[in-house]
Amino acid sequence: MEYSSLIFGYAFYVLATVGTPGPNNIMLASSGANFGFKRSIPHALGVNLGFVFMLVMVGLGLGQIFVTYPIIHDIMRFVGAAFLLYLAFKIATSKSKSATGKSTSSPLTFIQAAAFQWVNPKAWVMIIGAIATFISIGGDKFTELGIMVLVNFCVGLPLIFAWCLFGREIGRFLKSERAFLIFNYIMASLLAISVLTLFW
Repeated sequence: MEYSSLIFGYAFYVLATVGTPGPNNIMLASSGANFGFKRSIPHALGVNLGFVFMLVMVGLGLGQIFVTYPIIHDIMRFVGAAFLLYLAFKIATSKSKSATGKSTSSPLTFIQAAAFQWVNPKAWVMIIGAIATFISIGGDKFTELGIMVLVNFCVGLPLIFAWCLFGREIGRFLKSERAFLIFNYIMASLLAISVLTLFW
């Protein structure tokens, strides 16, 4: 595969997948609305770097474990479902604004966001699809993975930050505690609905 084809093809792939709604983006928008852009940066970086690390590990052969031991995949689906429901509960019950206007809860940390990628159904679909499509048979796997990592930083990271900014701008229109609660309930419901994708 020509590297120029890999760069542009994978860039459009990232644009289409990272730019569309999914568990990560729902949580990032919610974080941006509730905590602002600056406090959501560790969360955003955790999503990007956690995904990249997972991409490299699967690209180097870790995905073969699921072929050899399919029960691991089943276990991860249930762990992922439980974690998504827990996060939905946290969003729904968070108190975004106190009487002083300050947040009474906190966004996901870098480690939490990075670890979440391993149980995020959309991340698995994206990575498996990317490896199958863009890693050539008999090609230089390390170079191709390296290019994909760079594309994730150059294309994926700005999109991730855009979701945080999108949430922040929504948060500016939510002037009351009741408005924040309604927004959080909606985001939590969307996240809970995404659990269904684990069992399709």
